[in-house]
Amino acid sequence: MKLDKMKKEDLEVLSNKELTTLILKEEKEPISTADLFKRIIELLELPESTFENKIADYYTQLATDKNFTFLDNGKWDLSINHKQGTTTEDDEEEEEEEEEKEEMSMLDDEDDYDDTDDFEDDSTDEDLKDLVIIDEDELELDN
Repeated sequence: MKLDKMKKEDLEVLSNKELTTLILKEEKEPISTADLFKRIIELLELPESTFENKIADYYTQLATDKNFTFLDNGKWDLSINHKQGTTTEDDEEEEEEEEEKEEMSMLDDEDDYDDTDDFEDDSTDEDLKDLVIIDEDELELDN
Protein backbone atom coordinates (compact mmCIF):
# COMPACT_ATOMS: atom_id res chain seq x y z
CA MET A 1 0.00 0.00 0.00
CA LYS A 2 1.26 3.45 -0.89
CA LEU A 3 2.08 5.77 1.98
CA ASP A 4 -0.15 8.48 0.54
CA LYS A 5 -3.10 6.08 0.75
CA MET A 6 -2.53 5.13 4.40
CA LYS A 7 -4.68 6.64 7.15
CA LYS A 8 -3.07 9.29 9.30
CA GLU A 9 -3.80 7.18 12.39
CA ASP A 10 -1.84 4.28 10.90
CA LEU A 11 1.08 6.55 10.01
CA GLU A 12 1.20 8.11 13.48
CA VAL A 13 1.97 4.78 15.14
CA LEU A 14 5.09 4.38 12.99
CA SER A 15 8.44 5.80 14.07
CA ASN A 16 10.40 8.21 11.89
CA LYS A 17 12.80 5.38 11.10
CA GLU A 18 9.96 3.12 9.98
CA LEU A 19 8.46 5.90 7.86
CA THR A 20 11.87 6.61 6.32
CA THR A 21 12.28 2.93 5.45
CA LEU A 22 8.87 2.87 3.77
CA ILE A 23 9.58 6.09 1.85
CA LEU A 24 12.94 4.81 0.58
CA LYS A 25 11.39 1.47 -0.42
CA GLU A 26 8.58 3.23 -2.22
CA GLU A 27 10.78 5.75 -4.04
CA LYS A 28 13.50 3.18 -4.84
CA GLU A 29 16.17 5.86 -4.95
CA PRO A 30 18.33 7.78 -2.44
CA ILE A 31 16.78 10.94 -0.94
CA SER A 32 18.28 13.87 0.99
CA THR A 33 17.70 14.32 4.71
CA ALA A 34 15.58 17.42 4.17
CA ASP A 35 13.38 15.82 1.52
CA LEU A 36 12.84 12.70 3.65
CA PHE A 37 11.89 14.73 6.70
CA LYS A 38 9.61 17.04 4.71
CA ARG A 39 7.83 13.97 3.38
CA ILE A 40 7.30 12.66 6.92
CA ILE A 41 5.97 16.04 8.05
CA GLU A 42 3.52 16.07 5.12
CA LEU A 43 2.37 12.50 5.78
CA LEU A 44 1.76 13.20 9.47
CA GLU A 45 0.32 16.66 8.74
CA LEU A 46 2.65 18.30 11.24
CA PRO A 47 3.22 22.07 11.39
CA GLU A 48 6.03 23.48 9.24
CA SER A 49 7.87 24.62 12.36
CA THR A 50 8.54 20.93 13.08
CA PHE A 51 11.07 20.90 10.25
CA GLU A 52 13.36 23.51 11.78
CA ASN A 53 12.85 22.27 15.34
CA LYS A 54 13.43 18.56 14.71
CA ILE A 55 15.59 18.18 11.57
CA ALA A 56 18.81 17.76 13.60
CA ASP A 57 17.22 15.04 15.75
CA TYR A 58 15.97 13.31 12.62
CA TYR A 59 19.44 13.39 11.04
CA THR A 60 20.92 11.90 14.22
CA GLN A 61 18.33 9.11 14.15
CA LEU A 62 19.34 8.19 10.61
CA ALA A 63 23.06 8.53 11.25
CA THR A 64 22.95 6.19 14.24
CA ASP A 65 20.82 3.52 12.59
CA LYS A 66 22.72 0.85 10.65
CA ASN A 67 19.69 0.30 8.39
CA PHE A 68 20.45 3.57 6.59
CA THR A 69 23.49 4.56 4.55
CA PHE A 70 24.60 8.12 3.90
CA LEU A 71 25.94 8.26 0.36
CA ASP A 72 28.65 10.44 -1.18
CA ASN A 73 25.99 12.47 -2.97
CA GLY A 74 24.55 13.62 0.36
CA LYS A 75 21.51 11.39 0.18
CA TRP A 76 20.22 8.51 2.29
CA ASP A 77 19.38 5.03 1.15
CA LEU A 78 18.66 1.70 2.75
CA SER A 79 21.83 -0.15 3.66
CA ILE A 80 20.51 -3.36 2.13
CA ASN A 81 20.64 -1.66 -1.27
CA HIS A 82 24.40 -1.33 -1.08
CA LYS A 83 26.96 -4.11 -1.12
CA GLN A 84 28.65 -4.58 2.22
CA GLY A 85 31.92 -5.73 0.66
CA THR A 86 32.64 -2.66 -1.41
CA THR A 87 35.16 -0.19 -0.08
CA THR A 88 36.52 3.05 -1.39
CA GLU A 89 40.16 4.09 -1.45
CA ASP A 90 39.44 6.39 1.51
CA ASP A 91 38.05 3.44 3.48
CA GLU A 92 41.16 1.40 2.73
CA GLU A 93 43.44 4.27 3.78
CA GLU A 94 41.51 4.68 7.04
CA GLU A 95 41.77 0.95 7.73
CA GLU A 96 45.54 1.00 7.09
CA GLU A 97 45.95 4.00 9.41
CA GLU A 98 43.97 2.23 12.14
CA GLU A 99 46.10 -0.91 11.76
CA GLU A 100 49.28 1.17 12.00
CA LYS A 101 48.00 2.90 15.15
CA GLU A 102 47.16 -0.46 16.72
CA GLU A 103 50.61 -1.85 15.85
CA MET A 104 52.32 1.23 17.30
CA SER A 105 50.20 0.97 20.43
CA MET A 106 51.15 -2.68 20.84
CA LEU A 107 54.83 -1.85 20.38
CA ASP A 108 54.57 0.94 22.96
CA ASP A 109 52.93 -1.44 25.41
CA GLU A 110 55.71 -3.99 24.88
CA ASP A 111 58.38 -1.33 25.50
CA ASP A 112 56.75 -0.35 28.80
CA TYR A 113 56.71 -3.91 30.05
CA ASP A 114 59.85 -5.21 31.74
CA ASP A 115 59.43 -8.90 32.44
CA THR A 116 62.71 -9.20 34.38
CA ASP A 117 61.06 -7.64 37.43
CA ASP A 118 58.45 -10.38 37.55
CA PHE A 119 60.89 -13.12 38.50
CA GLU A 120 63.42 -11.40 40.71
CA ASP A 121 62.93 -11.80 44.43
CA ASP A 122 64.78 -8.96 46.10
CA SER A 123 63.42 -9.73 49.56
CA THR A 124 65.73 -11.40 52.03
CA ASP A 125 65.26 -12.81 55.47
CA GLU A 126 66.83 -9.62 56.77
CA ASP A 127 63.92 -7.62 55.35
CA LEU A 128 61.42 -9.83 57.12
CA LYS A 129 63.05 -9.99 60.57
CA ASP A 130 60.92 -7.15 61.98
CA LEU A 131 57.67 -8.53 60.58
CA VAL A 132 55.04 -9.18 63.23
CA ILE A 133 51.94 -11.26 62.65
CA ILE A 134 48.88 -10.31 64.67
CA ASP A 135 45.93 -12.62 65.15
CA GLU A 136 42.41 -11.26 64.53
CA ASP A 137 41.46 -11.88 68.15
CA GLU A 138 44.34 -9.73 69.30
CA LEU A 139 43.14 -6.90 67.01
CA GLU A 140 39.67 -7.05 68.55
CA LEU A 141 41.14 -6.79 72.05
CA ASP A 142 43.02 -3.63 71.12
CA ASN A 143 39.81 -1.87 70.04
